[in-house]
Amino acid sequence: MNFLEHLQSIQKKQQSLLCVGLDTDPSLLPLHLGSTPQSVLQFNKEIIAATHDLVCAYKMNLAFYEALGKNGWDVLHETMAMVPSGIVTIGDGKRADIGNTSEQYARALFRDLNFGAITANPYMGADSIEPFLREEGRGVFVLALTSNPGSKDFQRLKVGSAPLYKKVVQTAKKWNTRKNIGLVVGATHPRELKEIRSMVPEMPILIPGIGKQGGDLRQSIKYGCDKEGLSALINVGRSVLYASKAEDFAAAARSEALRINNEINNYRGTI
Repeated sequence: MNFLEHLQSIQKKQQSLLCVGLDTDPSLLPLHLGSTPQSVLQFNKEIIAATHDLVCAYKMNLAFYEALGKNGWDVLHETMAMVPSGIVTIGDGKRADIGNTSEQYARALFRDLNFGAITANPYMGADSIEPFLREEGRGVFVLALTSNPGSKDFQRLKVGSAPLYKKVVQTAKKWNTRKNIGLVVGATHPRELKEIRSMVPEMPILIPGIGKQGGDLRQSIKYGCDKEGLSALINVGRSVLYASKAEDFAAAARSEALRINNEINNYRGTI
C-alpha cells in the first residue's frame, strides 16, 4: 500500500481530515502539570487519548522536542508509541540536505522514530529529497506555499512566467512516481490552494494555518480536497491543545477537535 492509499484509507475509516499538531510548548501547559519534559509527555498522552478517534493524523514539529534538550528525543519516542496503529504520524522538521545527509535524516525520522511521513524543503533539489522517497509507504510533504507572511519573499518570485511555488508543484508532481509525495499549502492562500489542487488532482495536501493564523476552514475544504472529499489534511494545533488551561484540558481538547471535525465533514458534504 502506498502512502496515498494509506492516508485515504484512514481518512475513510475515521471519517476525518483532521490533523492535530502536537507542538507542545511547556510554557503553555496547564499549571497542575508543570513544565518539565515529563509534563509534555503526560500532556501528549492525555491529548492523544482524548482525540485519537477524531483524527487521521498527528503532526509533531520537531523543534518543540529538540528544545527540551537530551530528554526531548525520549519524549518524542514515547509520544509516537502512544499513537494508535494506522493513524498517520508526520515528523515536521522540513528536512533536506545533500544526499548523504538526507539519508541520515531519513534514517532518523523513518527508522528510529518511525514516522509515517515527514515535511521537506525542496530548495536544494531532487537529490536532497530522493532519500526520503525510497519507501512508497512513507509520505513526504514538500513545502509549496506556506502560511507564514514571509512566504512571499521567495515562494511568489517569478520564474519565467510562473511563481516559484508553481514550479515546485510541477516538479514535485514529476517526482511522485511512488505516490508518496504531498504538498504543504497554507490555508491563508485559498485562491492559490484552488489552483494547486487543479494542478495535482490526487496528491495529498497538508494545510496549516487554520485558527490562530486566520485561514478559512470552509475554503480549505472546498479547494483542498480531491474529488472524493479526501487527501486534504487540515492541521490544527493551538486551538485544540490549549482549549483549556485547567485540569479539564483533555476534555476541552476533545470537544474542540470534535467541533472542528464536524465542521469539516459538514463542508465536505457540500463539495
